[in-house]
Amino acid sequence: MWEANFGMPNKLRTLGMPVRTNQIPTSTTNDSILNPTCLSTKLLDILHVSAHHLNSHISNFTSSPLRMPSREATHAGSWYSDHEPTLSKQLDQWLAQVPDELPDIGPLPIPGARIIIAPHAGYAYSGPCAAFAYKTLDLSNAERIFLIGPSHHHILSTLALPQLTSYLTPLSREPLPLDTELIAHLLTSTNASNHRFTTMSPAVDSAEHSLELHLPYIHHLLRRLYPTKPTAQYPSLVPIMVGSTLPATEAAFGSVLAPYLADPSNAFIISSDFCHWGLRFGHTYYVPNARTPAEPLPLSYPQLPLPSTSDAGVAAEAIEAVSGGISLKVKDKDRVRKGVAGVPLIHESISACDVACMTAIASGETRRFLDALRKTGNTVCGRHPIGVVIAGLEIVRGNKEGGGKVDAVDGEMQKGRFHFIRYERSSDVVAVGDSSVSYVSAFAVL
Repeated sequence: MWEANFGMPNKLRTLGMPVRTNQIPTSTTNDSILNPTCLSTKLLDILHVSAHHLNSHISNFTSSPLRMPSREATHAGSWYSDHEPTLSKQLDQWLAQVPDELPDIGPLPIPGARIIIAPHAGYAYSGPCAAFAYKTLDLSNAERIFLIGPSHHHILSTLALPQLTSYLTPLSREPLPLDTELIAHLLTSTNASNHRFTTMSPAVDSAEHSLELHLPYIHHLLRRLYPTKPTAQYPSLVPIMVGSTLPATEAAFGSVLAPYLADPSNAFIISSDFCHWGLRFGHTYYVPNARTPAEPLPLSYPQLPLPSTSDAGVAAEAIEAVSGGISLKVKDKDRVRKGVAGVPLIHESISACDVACMTAIASGETRRFLDALRKTGNTVCGRHPIGVVIAGLEIVRGNKEGGGKVDAVDGEMQKGRFHFIRYERSSDVVAVGDSSVSYVSAFAVL
């Protein structure tokens, strides 16, 4: 998993816990970051879900809604606290550190801001950054919350839905409910491209952290919003695990989710970290002509890409500025020495690539985001979930060709396009042997 070291507190790393790495590309060729992991025909056959097998899953899902226990909070006690008072206090503190109002936007939460992007590393690293996204999130009209994250361990080339029917967090003995009726419906749905959802087993579900790391924040916000309601009456969840999907697959599932994106009773949470840089991640992309000195992190709104400053032309320029970089090797340590005039530090290059990807996302065009990934190989682990949602938003906005009408709210809000409001990093890389993970928070109004 990419977040192996940056996803859990130092005390666990010092205990000698094994570190696994996700299967990510070791080169920055145009196609490697976008295509699914190269699998043999035999493995692809194994991954294929036959109609009989899928129908069996659906039958089991709908016929016995209580057949499965709740999903346990398997990463509690390591990636975040398993002690309810401590966890609640931390979440309150991080949310309190976020401004109560954003200039030119208004008080938080932002009315209609029902889509966010937030990180999923251990809370010691990404918890404060995630608070920025969650403080903007408007759940006042939410009846259902889609939680969409990448798969770090399980190999699949489609989207997977849970077999379990509820998710536990340390904040309550009662689990958060899942929308089992909609999940069953999605499992039977198809589209013109004949793409279908599959299921994730309880074991796969429990091993994945990209969804779980958002549950405490969701639970905490709902508990604040509905202090007298039992947990079973909270808006239900629709967790979706996204595999190594092709752009065509993301477009197909974007069309499936578009009606739900358009429905104001649905909220969407996209789980993603940004650049995973270092030899241990197989990604050492470096832009020799990156802007120097880069603004020191953390960065907040309005210093980050916004729809009003990230049209297609601006996005294209930002992407071009970070194209043509190189992959650093250990022998290159003297090329990027600290203090050499005109030579950007590695973390400045990382910032330039991350900002280019943010600008591409803020443009609202799938093709811009894909272009940024092709040209930089940026290891945005939630690139596929982001791709699915952007594809759906393009349909909702009637903006499939990159043109069309853009709605404005207060002169700045452009519906269905992301405003980036926080950018942090686990550390500033200055040597080839160093590593870091980047975190961002963003929201979109619909």
